[in-house]
Amino acid sequence: MSSRRSRSSRQPGPSRITDDQINDLVSKLQQLLPEIQDRRSKKVSSARVLQETCNYIRNLHKEVDDLSERLSGLLETTDASQAAIIRNLLMQ
Repeated sequence: MSSRRSRSSRQPGPSRITDDQINDLVSKLQQLLPEIQDRRSKKVSSARVLQETCNYIRNLHKEVDDLSERLSGLLETTDASQAAIIRNLLMQ
């Protein structure tokens, strides 16, 4: 009975993702990451791709925070009408 259970748990169901789908998604992530993309070797482990993805997202968050602070500083030094125009452009 346990043999049957283990076999059925490996079969993809409507909410399960297959190994091929995971490999495809990891491959797509690898193509998006500058750190891995620049390497000559195409062989990179899935764990490494996921680790680099997390690092990349963290770095993007830091960049957004830095740019937000810089923009806030810039808006504080401009007059109200110019700041309103800039805010309006950013919201589009």
